[in-house]
Amino acid sequence: MKLIIQIPCYNEAETLPITLTNLPHSLPGLDTVEWLIIDDGSTDRTVEIAQEYGVDHIIRHTQNQGLAHSFMTGLDACLHLGADIIVNTDADNQYNANDIPSLIAPILEQRADIVVGARPISSIKHFSPIKKYMQKIGSWAVRVASKTNIPDAPCGFRAMSRYAAKNLMVFNDYTYTLETIIQAGQKNMAITSVPVRVNENLRSSRLIKSMPLYIKNGIITILRIFMIYRPFRFFGLIGAALFSTGFLIGLRFLLKLMLGEGKGNVQSLILASILMTMGFQTLLVALLADLLAANRKLIEEVRTRLKSGGSTLSLNRDQAPQKQKPVE
Repeated sequence: MKLIIQIPCYNEAETLPITLTNLPHSLPGLDTVEWLIIDDGSTDRTVEIAQEYGVDHIIRHTQNQGLAHSFMTGLDACLHLGADIIVNTDADNQYNANDIPSLIAPILEQRADIVVGARPISSIKHFSPIKKYMQKIGSWAVRVASKTNIPDAPCGFRAMSRYAAKNLMVFNDYTYTLETIIQAGQKNMAITSVPVRVNENLRSSRLIKSMPLYIKNGIITILRIFMIYRPFRFFGLIGAALFSTGFLIGLRFLLKLMLGEGKGNVQSLILASILMTMGFQTLLVALLADLLAANRKLIEEVRTRLKSGGSTLSLNRDQAPQKQKPVE
């Protein structure tokens, strides 16, 4: 049984040594524990430090491609390297590495395919009230879209079985955290959560460059979640609301007309026609979006079967993983 701990990195020379120092080289119930670094176009000494600390595998992007892309690079590489379990953690030492045994326990016991860490959000001092609120909103949106019960969906400290890693595919360029949980719920994977601890904050978040930008990206991500994974419900509710509003306004006009007051309310008839037309068109969009969602699921299924059918796995990235020799 092989565990690979993957760490997406972008200019993490200052914090990576602390993170690597705390990672385990062996764990009970596992034959092998290896480390994998995804260097996302770093311009500092991230790669050199990874080599100095004996990281087993390093993948390098020639330019910065973002966290979500790096996450998928890592999953593809871990599958290529024969990982049975994959743990994803951050390079800023945000998560307590001593919780890795708890994180992988449900997978080892065959109770789960994906395990997501649950941070003590309310007690994390360096999280602002707005960030805590957005974390809760994001987790709520994921629970609704995925029909799962994960309390801390944005948490990047998570473990996945080989089966889960083969079935995951991220479309969002901003972050992978929410989308992977939704996919797991839709594909009926066994997903659970365990409490994890966090360490002291060593640097500011790379995803949150400013609070207004974070709020904007959070709202866009949540809307995209519903549009991609619940398209019929999303567009159907909008269409039904528009059509119903127009219908009620039109009904009001008819009542006024029956009472002999229709001449002064022609604008209501125009508004009702516009809203009902918009509602009907949105309902058609809902049907088309639902068909596209079904097509996407078929594509994902084909992709998974190709990976499981013994075909050659191409990393489809800038550089294949390099085996590193531990420093003596």
